[in-house]
Amino acid sequence: MKRIALDGPAGSGKSTVAKIVAQRLGIEYLDTGAMYRAVTLYLMRQEIDLEDVAAIQNALGQILIDFENGKISLNQEDVTEEIRLPEVAARVSKVAAHKVVRVAMVAQQQALAAKKSIIMDGRDIGTVVLPHTQYKFFLTASIEARATRRYEEMKAKGLSVDFEQIKQEIATRDDLDSNRVESPLRQAEDAILIDTTGLTIEGVVTQLLELIDQISE
Repeated sequence: MKRIALDGPAGSGKSTVAKIVAQRLGIEYLDTGAMYRAVTLYLMRQEIDLEDVAAIQNALGQILIDFENGKISLNQEDVTEEIRLPEVAARVSKVAAHKVVRVAMVAQQQALAAKKSIIMDGRDIGTVVLPHTQYKFFLTASIEARATRRYEEMKAKGLSVDFEQIKQEIATRDDLDSNRVESPLRQAEDAILIDTTGLTIEGVVTQLLELIDQISE
């Protein structure tokens, strides 16, 4: 079985690339970032203090996350679009930094990976979730390129967004993700680095598939 870890900061193209690679290889795709966004959305809806660890831990028992046909559901409700809203994105790093949340999500992720060939994208896949897999990659890009991608993505969905605000949110999230105590964003020592700044999505996919083939030989 292939278990592929794809890490990197916000806007590096992880999710888009992982989806295409999963289709090309005929394996499962798991968007781990979407899981943390779904938890964040639930806590926001319940008006739970994002600093209240005890309340968050209690809430985790009420959260059921599932993936099917490229959609993510929260307690059987399709929240695929809602979890991408700016107000969720602005809070997800704070939620993901809590150990109780990460322990719960990592356990779910590892259970899924134990059953099938899978590609996961996130920030701690190669370092925490799948530390023993031979397929580890770290995608990065300049903050300008990442902000532009996120801006175009939101504009395409008809959302009113400000480029400078998105750029600042990404910079803030980079700082939070890289400096949190639990499972910080970092490249695994044995992960292959791919800079996507000047590459098209297809260019990144092609490079990734070639590297996977080389490792499999």
